Amino acid sequence: MQTRKLGRTGPDVSRIGLGAMGMSDMYGPADRTESIATVHAALDAGVTLIDTGDFYGSGHNEMLLAEALQDVARDRYQLSVKFGGLRGPDGQFIGYDCRPKAIRNFLAMSLRRLRVDYIDIYRPSRLDPDVPIEDTIGAIGEMVQAGYVRHIGLSEVGAGTIRKAAATHAICDLQIEYSLISRGIEEAILPTCRELGIDITAYGVLARGLISGHWSKDRPAAGRDIRGFSPRFQGENLDHNLALADALGRVAARKGVTTAQLAIAWVASRGDDVVPLIGARKRERLGEALGALDVTLTADDLAAIEAAAPKGSAHGSRYPEALMVHLDSER
Repeated sequence: MQTRKLGRTGPDVSRIGLGAMGMSDMYGPADRTESIATVHAALDAGVTLIDTGDFYGSGHNEMLLAEALQDVARDRYQLSVKFGGLRGPDGQFIGYDCRPKAIRNFLAMSLRRLRVDYIDIYRPSRLDPDVPIEDTIGAIGEMVQAGYVRHIGLSEVGAGTIRKAAATHAICDLQIEYSLISRGIEEAILPTCRELGIDITAYGVLARGLISGHWSKDRPAAGRDIRGFSPRFQGENLDHNLALADALGRVAARKGVTTAQLAIAWVASRGDDVVPLIGARKRERLGEALGALDVTLTADDLAAIEAAAPKGSAHGSRYPEALMVHLDSER
């Protein structure tokens, strides 16, 4: 497994990270035993960066990771934790809270649930419109000084907010959706991060499975699966987007790789400062994703990929309207 320093100031992390959200939330039922086995398989493969959020399953994901990591040496992995998302007892999102005193409370609970003494990378999940980003980052900076946090990251914020945050404290990375069909960061956000020495940890690299080669029109999205109400998975949007996935699949077949591997390799090819996060819940899917690290894309490959899924070709927004309004990155 290749490693790299996350931004100018961050830790050394694996070239690919594991996103754990789906093991607890948002993609329908998951198997606890298989989830833990997948975490172990990722560690065995050299994956060190593990991403979670304190609101994933309302704390369940952190407790699951604590169980999976209980016998693993602390220096073998880095925990990236998002905070600030508020949820009711029915699981519904009810807003964001990034006030300094709330941050200390969220951090205390995450440390307890994860059974660790510090968080490697701590980040607000979204910009709280009622709290200046300088106040939020300044409060996390105090937790860095106290030793409870090692590094500070950001999530789904725009170029202006990135600059304000970086002027307050060193920022190692921005976590944001980035895939072949979600390329909005290329206009202003990615150049700003590169100017400031901030890496990208890219989630949604398979567009929630839409361009993985494993999704079909007839596949149900059960329970609280976000794909049951995601605009890109509805009606004519789904038909159009699956046609893009099919076109990518033909490119992948000529290359001798899977559609998922092609899509992940494309994200990794954007630069050494872009670290894909793989939301695998099963060892089979993890193994497929890790195979993307062995894929080298030539200029001809990249041209064929662009022809199959041109920038801006996806239909539908990447989140429902009610959630899009919380994305500072989309403003």
